[in-house]
Amino acid sequence: MVPKLFLTGGTGHIGGSVLHTIYTAHPEWSITVLLRRVPETFTKCYPNVAIIQGDFDSSSLLSTNAEAADIVIHCGDSDHENSLNALLSGLLKKSTPGYLLHLSGTGIVSDWRDPSHLGQLNPKTWSDTSSLHEIQSLPAGELHRNTEIILHDTIAKHADKVNIAIMCPPDIYGRSKSLAKVQSALIPMFVKHLRTANNGRAFYFKDGSNTRSWVHIDDLMRLYLRVVEAAASPMRYPAEEYFNRNGYYFAATQEYSQIELATATADVLYRNGIVRDLELEQIGLDKLDSMANLPGFPKLARYLFASNSRTRPERAEKTFGYKGEAPGLMEVLEQDVLDAVGAT
Repeated sequence: MVPKLFLTGGTGHIGGSVLHTIYTAHPEWSITVLLRRVPETFTKCYPNVAIIQGDFDSSSLLSTNAEAADIVIHCGDSDHENSLNALLSGLLKKSTPGYLLHLSGTGIVSDWRDPSHLGQLNPKTWSDTSSLHEIQSLPAGELHRNTEIILHDTIAKHADKVNIAIMCPPDIYGRSKSLAKVQSALIPMFVKHLRTANNGRAFYFKDGSNTRSWVHIDDLMRLYLRVVEAAASPMRYPAEEYFNRNGYYFAATQEYSQIELATATADVLYRNGIVRDLELEQIGLDKLDSMANLPGFPKLARYLFASNSRTRPERAEKTFGYKGEAPGLMEVLEQDVLDAVGAT
């Protein structure tokens, strides 16, 4: 029987690549996407994909389509509680257990709130197996924790009715297959702020040894495809072994410190005649806090440029043989940096 999929966030950096990956690997599957705006080329690229127009506040649409689907892939706003609750409401109405893949992120384990580690190496590395209880015990205010609480509570109460995978990627690099958002987040943000707020100089805080995990978008897609295929083949992949209590997936393939990233970025910019020299700048806390302020997240630059977020994908490695196959960050950095320059 052909599985029915319902996907949200299908034009985002991750969701757009998820859609492309699944559609390419399984063109025979029935796929429906929720889109707020439909890109001009969407129907040409995905002629067999059904489109539901709405947004994450379209609770009735989300619930109805989740109930009709075998597999729901939620790639939208990781922190949007109403959309998640609507999807779960629909899935819990099904007569047979459905599947949900929810996009979270390793911001949940970032130490950006702890001033003792800002700009310095934190030796803590988180595992998606041995650290899971600790992750589930994090304070409610941590990034993405609000929706992960909902998911873990649902698993505890309704594991017989719904099968959940929490996809928790680190920082992402490489070009997405999305029709609307090709670039990822951190590298474009770094390039933007070094050019607009720091006179073209790559920067770091304290000694810049704070370290973050990374994954190429194509490697992340390989993991997504394996988890979706597991959901589509329950006889081969028993749900209790791959979902719910065994369904938390990190995806990191490498890690780099801020000063390593800054040094390599400065080199790309200098070689391409975009900056005058290779010199880096050690910035203070006031300058760091003046960057990347967003409503509701006034200290975003601490998270982006001064925190540690180090993870190991032990579950994915063990269950799917997952490892990095795409080019590494430093091999792709020039492309990503120049893409970011072109976008500013």
